[in-house]
Amino acid sequence: MTMRLMTNRTPLVEIRALTKSYGRQRVLQGIDLDLARGAVTAIIGPNGAGKTTLNKVLLGLVRADSGTVLFDGEDTADQIRHRARMGYMPQAARFPEHFSARDVLSLLTDLRGAEAARDEELLTTFGLATFMDQPVRSLSGGQRQRVNAVAAFLFTPDLLLLDEPTAGLDPVASGLLKDKIRAVRDAGRAVVITSHILSELEEFTDAVVFLHEGRVRWCGALDQLMRSTRAATLERAIAQLMQSTTGPTSSAGTIATRGGGSAVIV
Repeated sequence: MTMRLMTNRTPLVEIRALTKSYGRQRVLQGIDLDLARGAVTAIIGPNGAGKTTLNKVLLGLVRADSGTVLFDGEDTADQIRHRARMGYMPQAARFPEHFSARDVLSLLTDLRGAEAARDEELLTTFGLATFMDQPVRSLSGGQRQRVNAVAAFLFTPDLLLLDEPTAGLDPVASGLLKDKIRAVRDAGRAVVITSHILSELEEFTDAVVFLHEGRVRWCGALDQLMRSTRAATLERAIAQLMQSTTGPTSSAGTIATRGGGSAVIV
């Protein structure tokens, strides 16, 4: 049984029959998933669900055992061109401790090429000028996370992968980052967020993918999830899904964009 959401937008990323094992441990077990332009997709699941491995496959850091990943219609197997169109914000970035924030961003610019378009809005809104020339080792966790966010958004990526993006940020910086995520989404780019702070995801998530034991157990628009579970919050809705994971697996094709249509079972 495959659940698809009707949408008039083509997906940026198409994942089909994706599998990955580490020894005898099957981490991804036949993932079928589309990630749409103009949508914020939250990938949610307990520890060990396969979220990190899925991100690493998308980034080209891990090779899948089988299956395909198409990026804007192109097979990503054995090629790296699509990586230049992606931005990644890990939960805890590890920059060279003796580098300054300016050094970090300069290094990334050198790697991408000086001709690459730059989005420096977060440099200003986060107030990085006050600590741009301090060594990373002297920065607080929140300051490092701001540099982490700036680096992810810097080259106007078509796909953003954000892992616990607000971790360590104060309320003001967290709000500014959420505003930036909404702006990127509204500009037609795809955003994928993995986070355990479900109350925050409710603020700007368009679609939810629930992973459990390497399988897509539920996939659809956020408002559809809330209606189908009759839950008051996303946290309670996910709790219901976790309690029902012994039932039939539901996987989805196309993730809803903002204003996307109704869900149908096919």
